[in-house]
Amino acid sequence: MRVNALISRIFKEMIRDKRTLALMFIAPLFIMTLIFFLFQSNTNTKADLGVRGVDTSVVRDLDTDRIRLHHVGKEDPTMLIKDHDYAGILTQKGNKLTLLLANADQGKSALLKQGLQAATIKLKMQAAATTIKNQATALQKLASALQHSTRGTAQVAGSQPASTATHYRIATYYRYGSANSTYFDTLLPILIGFIVFFFVFLISGIALLRERTTGTLDRLLATPVRRGEIISGYLLGYGIFAVIQTILIVGYALFVFKIQILGSIAAIFLINLLLAITALSLGLLISTFANTEFQMLQFIPLVVVPQIFFTGLIPVNQMLGWLQPIARLMPLYYGADALTGIIAKGQSLSVLYPDVIALLGFFLLFLSLNLVTMRHYRQV
Repeated sequence: MRVNALISRIFKEMIRDKRTLALMFIAPLFIMTLIFFLFQSNTNTKADLGVRGVDTSVVRDLDTDRIRLHHVGKEDPTMLIKDHDYAGILTQKGNKLTLLLANADQGKSALLKQGLQAATIKLKMQAAATTIKNQATALQKLASALQHSTRGTAQVAGSQPASTATHYRIATYYRYGSANSTYFDTLLPILIGFIVFFFVFLISGIALLRERTTGTLDRLLATPVRRGEIISGYLLGYGIFAVIQTILIVGYALFVFKIQILGSIAAIFLINLLLAITALSLGLLISTFANTEFQMLQFIPLVVVPQIFFTGLIPVNQMLGWLQPIARLMPLYYGADALTGIIAKGQSLSVLYPDVIALLGFFLLFLSLNLVTMRHYRQV
């Protein structure tokens, strides 16, 4: 009977809590639907390859369904990769093919290496087939000459030119990382931004919620302190811890994971700081719609989880057309794009300024909404 009473009490509390019911039953369906459409995207990854001075036979046999070819000039291959975001540059000197891979995306690097190997193997097979055909023709002529010889009318068979197929040597170099780089190296810039965003969002939201539920915020709002001063205090207070967290995460990635950073470390800290204050302002905003810490946690599937899918884990340009604009509504999209550009591609903030402006815009938007929602709690 006591067990039945507990079950009845929990059932009644859940029925009264419409928000919890909605987040429990609707949020999973929303996430599943989003994942379904994301994986309906075009999965045929394409890599951009710049070619210069390469034999037409090699270029012709590259898989152009998976590799987009760009004929480039005499610029430095490293600068071509940086300026045009090519996955690789292929050049030739004699019978040596030199492939410089950006290696910022291991999937594209593997695609280019496999494509080039397949092209050279195909050329070897074509040369072997030609040689066999020539040899078969020569044998037929020799057999015919022998028949004529036995009849007393010997004839000299014409010689068949031998196949002169080029045997290419492939040398592969990497602008970022090495041959031992893994997919984790590609994900690490994204993970750094996500971890900063997620934990700052969670801690700031729960902290403000606790102050509200314990009455601390009500007592503070009853004083002459302005709403802007309260929000600024929360942002600066938690912002200090966000800076410390950023230093720890970036330092850990540098010294433990031995991540290679091509860009400026100061730029990485700036982007992570922008992510942190954006997450902080968003966490404070979302906390105003939750009545308990449990409800605050329930907002994670709706607010944070969808952003993960738009950070580059799945290339945005390969998503369904109507999904691509949604990525532009996610702060993590801009943070992950900027961190990947700095760490993996050596880009500067002068190139990534749209991401910086977008993060600042999100921060100011959430800050303004916080000032508006704070009115709801001022009693005097």
